[in-house]
Amino acid sequence: MNKPENRKWKVLKSENILRLGPWLSVRQECVEMPSGKQIPTWFVLEFPNWINVIALTKDGKMVMIDQYRHALGETHYELVAGVVDEGETPLEAAKRELLEETGFGGGEWSEFMVLSPNPTNHNNLSYTYLAKDVEPVTTQHQEATEDIRIHVMEQAEVRELLEEGEIVQALHAAPLWKYFAQE
Repeated sequence: MNKPENRKWKVLKSENILRLGPWLSVRQECVEMPSGKQIPTWFVLEFPNWINVIALTKDGKMVMIDQYRHALGETHYELVAGVVDEGETPLEAAKRELLEETGFGGGEWSEFMVLSPNPTNHNNLSYTYLAKDVEPVTTQHQEATEDIRIHVMEQAEVRELLEEGEIVQALHAAPLWKYFAQE
């Protein structure tokens, strides 16, 4: 299938209006659509790229985590995930995050899928990696803001969590659904 024609908007004015540390900036733009219609105020949220890891142990179990998410006020199961630091490739970030959050490492890695968190107003991408044959190699090294529990689960258990709506992070659920669809 062919890609649709790219109908890029023309940026008439762009101004950074907010910077909140290394993880979020807000840009306000005045844009013109190909039709000539102008939109005087369009906001772009600038984030670094993100990564997720579908990690499989040598016996085919999945390395999952749970952690509290303050914006929802709830704790949920998730994939290992994180931010791509400046100067780091997405693959390097994925390997670092798996090691830091779970102590698992090694294995064979491949890019599994790339998604846009929200192409309407986010400028970043989320890279998901499939890591096969990972194993424990060290202890967790959590950041001060993390309270992560590790779960090594049967694949059927993870699929059941998806089916029951217990994995609520969309950027984690989508690659997991793709993974199970390819089984």
